[in-house]
Amino acid sequence: NYLTSGMFDSFRYTGVALDTDDMMLPPNLRGYAPEVSGVAKTNARVTVKQQGRVIYETTVAAGPFQIRDLSNALSGKLDVEVAEQDGSVQTFQVDAASVPYLTRPGLVRYKVALGKPSEYDHRVKGPEFISSEFSWGISNGWSVYGGGLFAGKYNAVSAGIGRDLLMLGALSADITQSRASLPDGETKKGGSYRLSYSKRFDATNSQVTFAGYRFSERDFMTMSQYLNARYHNSAVTGNGKEMYTMTFSQSLSSLNTNVYLNFNHQTYWDRPASDNWNVSTSHYFDIGQVKNISLNLSAYRNRHENGRDDGMYVGLSVPWGESGSFGYSGQFSKGQNSHSADYSDRINERTNYRLSTGVTGDHRVTGNGYMNYRGDKAEVTATAGFSGERYSAAGLSVRGGFTATAEGAALHRSGVMGGTRMLVDTGGVADVPVRGGGAETTTNYFGKAVVSDVSNYYRSSVNVDLNRLGENAEATRSVVQGTLTEGAIGYRRFGIVSGQKAMAVLSLADGDVPPFGAVVQNHDHIQTGMVSEDGMVWLSGINPEETMQVSWGGDVQCEIRFPATIPDGNLLLPCVSASNPVPEKSEKSVKTEKISRWLTDADAENTRESKQ
Repeated sequence: NYLTSGMFDSFRYTGVALDTDDMMLPPNLRGYAPEVSGVAKTNARVTVKQQGRVIYETTVAAGPFQIRDLSNALSGKLDVEVAEQDGSVQTFQVDAASVPYLTRPGLVRYKVALGKPSEYDHRVKGPEFISSEFSWGISNGWSVYGGGLFAGKYNAVSAGIGRDLLMLGALSADITQSRASLPDGETKKGGSYRLSYSKRFDATNSQVTFAGYRFSERDFMTMSQYLNARYHNSAVTGNGKEMYTMTFSQSLSSLNTNVYLNFNHQTYWDRPASDNWNVSTSHYFDIGQVKNISLNLSAYRNRHENGRDDGMYVGLSVPWGESGSFGYSGQFSKGQNSHSADYSDRINERTNYRLSTGVTGDHRVTGNGYMNYRGDKAEVTATAGFSGERYSAAGLSVRGGFTATAEGAALHRSGVMGGTRMLVDTGGVADVPVRGGGAETTTNYFGKAVVSDVSNYYRSSVNVDLNRLGENAEATRSVVQGTLTEGAIGYRRFGIVSGQKAMAVLSLADGDVPPFGAVVQNHDHIQTGMVSEDGMVWLSGINPEETMQVSWGGDVQCEIRFPATIPDGNLLLPCVSASNPVPEKSEKSVKTEKISRWLTDADAENTRESKQ
């Protein structure tokens, strides 16, 4: 596992942890999650790592991209890698430090972890440690927080205070002090000071997040630096000096324009500074009958000790047809200017694609293709591209999952690894279309399906798509709901019956008929019909040799059994009590004889109509 902390840098460890779960709180009290933005020159694979561990990976099309669904449990620095199709790789860092949460008056939130540090191969190496932190709402608007990390010859303590400034936003400040004894006998002691601010301006519909300014003294050490120095004989280099991250977003609804700015800056005591910034704006407008034309402008700069990467992107998108769009994009970076035209469309709600062609600054013709399909059992992404004779590439990724429970199992599209999901059951009825918050999926041969787009601690609904339900199936319960904890697998059952449909008349052993309003249920206790006058009932979900129960007065009164071959016409079914079977020979009442003649006449009429 990795240490999750709002005060200390993360590191890998083997042990146990007990946390207050932020996701159980209202959304406005949850932590800040970082955004990763940039520009891909070609179809690219974007990988977000923390200390070598991949925490997020996705494929993006050429052009600007923003990743906004990272976990708000992340802390520390994130390494972002953009691998282009031509083999080039962009790398930069994003600070995932959060604005410390404010706690309601009288409440305490905490995190506790203990164990031993571990290597990438899961070998335990390092001293036993214990980490704890808390936040306490001392009054309305004021919170104090602090914590400690104690691991043999490395110790760190932190303390801070947060204030809700109401109309002015939220502000917090904290100090962390570390002390480490190194193998050469040297003892390093230093402090790190952080200031965080966040404010949303509702009047102007803008958001400013000064997600963290931190100043660290030269001898301040994190736990990871200490472990590298003590157990890997690594020199203590790369000590951070100043680090700050700022995000600004502005929506100008009257002008149909959005502006976004992200800036990250890091200086070091013993090496050159690095920074990354990205600014983008989008504008929507109409020309005649063409609506919602979009113009996007982006500029970025990544500066690090090995050089600098600057660039700009221009994009224009014109809607075409019901779901398609034509576009132009231009990328300008260190003389490697390129231009391309593309067309993207959606084949259906599960499948979308994008085709593009263009020319680079050295007159090489390029082409790229991207297709994504969200199937029932997996999500498949295919990419292909070429650039003159310089390179050609193709890629295919398949993401899926398998969930098995005591109630059943199913293959499915993969959401967040180990995330919340719901197993739904249609009582053995296959190919039933169901939908959560995303794309539709269908039940498997056993009538099971997994919906992976389910939110934690929110009431989520999953429903049957009645418009696409098969002709021989009927839903008596088409919507299920559940509120699940993080990582939980919920189970819900729909009311689905599958089989033939027919009009029938039920007769009792004494020649009478069941009363008006009697309910017919199958073996799963799903209602398949309700008796009307003279014992007539419209039944659904009929299968050969199946037995159904008829209830009235709050109890099961008798059972009906269908023949091995179900005729196309109307049915006359005896309703037999299990304890009082129908005699082989019994006289029918006058009512039953009338019903029998009615059924015969109805079948004859149907026969004449079919001949005509």
